[in-house]
Amino acid sequence: MSTARVARRIATAAAYGGGGAGLLGGAAVGLLLAEARLARRRVGGSEDVPPAADGVYGSALAHCGPGAQATPLRLALLGDSTAAGQGVHRPRQTPGALLASGLAAVAERPVRLRNVALSGARSDDLERQVTRLLAEGGADGGGAPDVCVIMIGANDVTHRVPPAVSVRLLGDAVARLRGAGSEVVVGTCPDLGTVEPVAQPLRWLARRMSRRLAAAQTIAVVERGGRTVSLGDLLGPEFEANPRELFGPDNYHPSAEGYATAAMAFLPTLCAALGLWPEDERPDAARREGILPVERAAAVAADEAGTEVTAARGPLALLKHRRRRRLPVAGVIAVAERPGAPEPAGAVAPGARPPR
Repeated sequence: MSTARVARRIATAAAYGGGGAGLLGGAAVGLLLAEARLARRRVGGSEDVPPAADGVYGSALAHCGPGAQATPLRLALLGDSTAAGQGVHRPRQTPGALLASGLAAVAERPVRLRNVALSGARSDDLERQVTRLLAEGGADGGGAPDVCVIMIGANDVTHRVPPAVSVRLLGDAVARLRGAGSEVVVGTCPDLGTVEPVAQPLRWLARRMSRRLAAAQTIAVVERGGRTVSLGDLLGPEFEANPRELFGPDNYHPSAEGYATAAMAFLPTLCAALGLWPEDERPDAARREGILPVERAAAVAADEAGTEVTAARGPLALLKHRRRRRLPVAGVIAVAERPGAPEPAGAVAPGARPPR
């Protein structure tokens, strides 16, 4: 059965509250679990606490330039260890800090980062994270974040969460955030077949399961007004060439270079969601973009890392391959050299509110 059809079945089961059919048969699951036990011993894992990076980025922009007197944009990250920044040791290396710094440079306006992601989280933790985030916004009078980034799905696959349950919980979280007024960008389930210590046939099974879940996640998110960026095998080519640079010490979570690669894929969609990206929203056929049925767009995105999917009209979705642009180094350095501004790659501003 095609990825598009399987993804639609999962999304439909999620919408009606069902558990949904499993992605693999019983024999395959048994083999998967046996291989997974071996893989866990090879991977090793990490007990390190991700560095806290909450704070204001580009704070100097509040006092000069086009962003003068501007209220900081509010960016929030939710999800699992990837969103939290597991695997690196400096705040500026986390995806939240990288995205906040990049967004501040593009918007020419300060960005306040709040990260409520939790290492090891599955989709069933999103309700708690969303509740916490919205409660904090109400308590300080700031309201909901302007844009939220969610990265979730890998732990759902490895812990055998029924795919329809996983997708329904993600869809509910997106709906709550959209209802509160936030733009939402979801990084769909990464391709677990790229993890180095995982051997065949587990590698093939992990790839199949994670890509099908990613496609189903895309359908649910787009139909609830969010956008998705497929993580897929985004680090695949880089990992094959530089495995010790793109993955961290536990051989599972990204390294600082890996997070930077992922952030570059996210930033254009993050900016587009806020109306900040200077790029035509019409599809470019030369870049293999187009308006497709949402399940077809979801299947294509699952196979092509870095692809954005957003709602178009009716049951159709826009498939985009946004150009990744590095920020002008001079501009970022100029901001960093001003008193009170974060480092170029992102760091907590002096006096920033510590995470709760």
